[in-house]
Amino acid sequence: VLKKLADDMLETMRKAYGVGLAAPQVGVPLRLAIIEIPEEEPLIMVNPEVTDQKGERNVTEGCLSYPGYRGETIRSEMVKVKAVDLNGEKIRIKGDGLLAQALEHEIDHLNGILYTERLVDKDSLHKIEMIPEPDQREI
Repeated sequence: VLKKLADDMLETMRKAYGVGLAAPQVGVPLRLAIIEIPEEEPLIMVNPEVTDQKGERNVTEGCLSYPGYRGETIRSEMVKVKAVDLNGEKIRIKGDGLLAQALEHEIDHLNGILYTERLVDKDSLHKIEMIPEPDQREI
């Protein structure tokens, strides 16, 4: 059941040119999140938790829950996450850059937090032209 859900979520995310998607975004109340950084294998996480984070950086962030909008948030430079994969195996992930940002963003979804609640300044939220390019994918 989780494998089918993860496959469906990957398909949905790719069609929307996203980088990540959490199960609650598709109406499923499970702690399941997927991330697919361009040129990397998809990362599928059950019950992910941030175990460590270092540094801060300002980033422009978007979300498939708010298509066509971006805003400035502060995310960690590096995060470590523990989770379980679809086979029930414990996994540990260390990410920086876009991966760290996506990990924090998707885990926020699982904790009921939207990126709009983390905006540096509410005025930083702005409409963008939707361009389905790999570097324009939403988190």
